[in-house]
Amino acid sequence: MSGMHRTMILSEVFERFVQQSAVSVMTRAAMEHALAPEALDALFAEHADSQYTRDLLFSSVVDLMGVVVCQIQPTVHAAYQGVAATLPVSITSVYNKLNGLEPTVTRALVSHTADRLGPVIVAMGGQMPALVAGYRVRILDGNHLAATQRRLGVVRGSVAGPLPGHALVVLDPAMMLATNMIPCEDGHAQERSLSSEILALVEPDDLWIADRNFCTSLLLWGIADRDGFFAIRHHANMTLTSAGKLTRYGRTETGEVYEQAVTVNTPDGKPMKLRRVVLRLDKRTRDGDNEIAILTNLPKGAVSAVAVAELYRKRWTLETMFQSLTLMLAGELNTLGYPRAALLGFGIALASYNILSTVQAALRAQFGVEKVQNEVSGYYIANEVRVTVMGMSIAIEPSAWEPFQTMPPATLAQQMRGWAAHVQLRRFKRHPRGPKKPVPKRTRYANKTHVSTARLLAESRKK
Repeated sequence: MSGMHRTMILSEVFERFVQQSAVSVMTRAAMEHALAPEALDALFAEHADSQYTRDLLFSSVVDLMGVVVCQIQPTVHAAYQGVAATLPVSITSVYNKLNGLEPTVTRALVSHTADRLGPVIVAMGGQMPALVAGYRVRILDGNHLAATQRRLGVVRGSVAGPLPGHALVVLDPAMMLATNMIPCEDGHAQERSLSSEILALVEPDDLWIADRNFCTSLLLWGIADRDGFFAIRHHANMTLTSAGKLTRYGRTETGEVYEQAVTVNTPDGKPMKLRRVVLRLDKRTRDGDNEIAILTNLPKGAVSAVAVAELYRKRWTLETMFQSLTLMLAGELNTLGYPRAALLGFGIALASYNILSTVQAALRAQFGVEKVQNEVSGYYIANEVRVTVMGMSIAIEPSAWEPFQTMPPATLAQQMRGWAAHVQLRRFKRHPRGPKKPVPKRTRYANKTHVSTARLLAESRKK
């Protein structure tokens, strides 16, 4: 077969995938751009300290973990068996690499994908509307990884669940990208213990939004000292040295808004004047709270109390979107007992989230922000990619994807916008669930260990 004829056939196959599953093509192109093998191996060489490359490349490890995180393969071992013929190492070497991979490398991987994909989103015009004009908003959240299986000897006899670590994640709500991950191998460490690493990320005119776990004088003062701003929920342990009169300023969709001037002490004992915005809720939160208090140093004349309250409420919405997409990915693999391996799995889930978020940005650019955010389900997008990717990998040779690895962001953006026009949004329609029914008290069959559902159904039909 001549080279020209072969290229023509490949082009026809590629075009069929564009027509039938454009989101899968967009995802693969974004993945190649974000996770180009040469760039990943260079990243490993730059950030690894004790580990080094002998036979197993870091890019190969990311590929293996990626198919597990995206639920294309059920386990690392199954993923290895699928590519064992092309890897010059044993499965033991793979696990040794995973278990010893330094958190600095995982952290650099997440930032690398955001740095690569951010310019593509900007070139497409797929950003979300700014939460507050004039500020670079950053949403900070912590995630304690779920307990793992007791495979390691040190935890085999433990009744308590072994925690493999936790991570702080920084979300850019304009790009909808996870820009930073701060990994911590100690599963019992508190978020506030990582304050110095958070402050290293703060830039002038940043606006950091976070929950009450981050409400410490060290963090608040550190952000302000770097010419940044914050809207962080007030923790009861944060003592107010003085407080002015609480005055009503209006309401949001969820409650009445009040504000007062307060003073807190900085770590060195100096007073810091802040605004305390209180949202008295019409309906209690899941934790039973009937009000939420937010500490902020935003200028009162620039950002009203109602705007601060709305800002924190939108943080909930964005966090829910973020969590719903990461939950579609197996980012917390309970088979990975070693903290470094578990943190890598979560880091690759964040990288995968960034790739899928770039696809959604292309859809926003093509169909509009409101339509995509209100009507398109990220779950169905991820699911289509999952069921299509293996067939696409077989039908389209790897060499066809290589140009996307070094393609300029503007060129890739143009391609993504063009492919987005082929997407039929109705295939990914969001189906919001109605209000949950209250769970009834379980008093029936209290003296039995189990019952037959089939028998209960049969008895109910007789009534």
